[in-house]
Amino acid sequence: MEQRYVGRTGLRVSRLGLGTMTWGRETDQDEAAHQLRDFLEAGGTLVDVGSRYGAGACEETLGKLHQAHGVRGELVISAKAVVPLQRQGPDLSRRSLLLALDATLTRLATDHVDLWTAPGWSSAVPLEETLSALETAVRSGRARYAGIANLDAWQAALAATGSQTLAAVHSEYSLVQRQAENELIPASEHLGLGVIGWSPLGRGVLTGKYRHGTPADSRAASPHLAQFVEPYLDRSSRRITDAVIAAADGLGFSPLEISLAWARDRPGISSVLLGARTGAQLRQALGSEDVELPAEILGVLDEVSLSAL
Repeated sequence: MEQRYVGRTGLRVSRLGLGTMTWGRETDQDEAAHQLRDFLEAGGTLVDVGSRYGAGACEETLGKLHQAHGVRGELVISAKAVVPLQRQGPDLSRRSLLLALDATLTRLATDHVDLWTAPGWSSAVPLEETLSALETAVRSGRARYAGIANLDAWQAALAATGSQTLAAVHSEYSLVQRQAENELIPASEHLGLGVIGWSPLGRGVLTGKYRHGTPADSRAASPHLAQFVEPYLDRSSRRITDAVIAAADGLGFSPLEISLAWARDRPGISSVLLGARTGAQLRQALGSEDVELPAEILGVLDEVSLSAL
């Protein structure tokens, strides 16, 4: 699998990252072990975890797996800090962030993460304090690089100009969610930050599985994830999905492969994260590594998605 630099840093990651949102819940440890094996064998390195997922179950699962199989050195672990929510936003104080990091390291059974990301923005905590927590994590060796997530472009610019440790920005990005293109991705490129896109399949909608209803084994049918998928079960998303399916039929690929390849190869993108519930879904996603979309198909997908959104 192709490896890319994250922004202007020396950190290299696989251009497809493995998301673990379902690990420890819908995906048990045995299935997670098969996914991790297949991902590594395909040349993948970037694995994304967050203690918000299943109350830290995905972190605990990855910790057990890398210990059992001795693969910590092959992984680039990206972890999102999960902190208490306040009226003004997440608690991004030094105390809260560093406590969250230490808890994550314990669950992961490791002494460091490769990329540690602070979530969101808080009007109650000075930005300098949040950035100092990220810098402390890097200086202490508990994190090799630091990132920020789900910010507007002006917020990312403030953070990047106030810190020497930031390497990446996490943002949702897909054919049905292109808001990051307006300012965040161009700003990140200018600032030397890599963009790691999450939900490149539009929370599963771009696979086409919801065209004729909600499958019983889908995320939209899950009590944990139904609200996560619901925003994209609309007419605009259906129109974009139809275009993806038409492109897939014409090229002989799956809608999943088309959608992943589109997001993966957009300007400014270092990697995209895919969360697969089963090994079969992951293996299909790994097949997108060989997919290169023709210019005319890219043009059609651009036209349809921009006009529909």
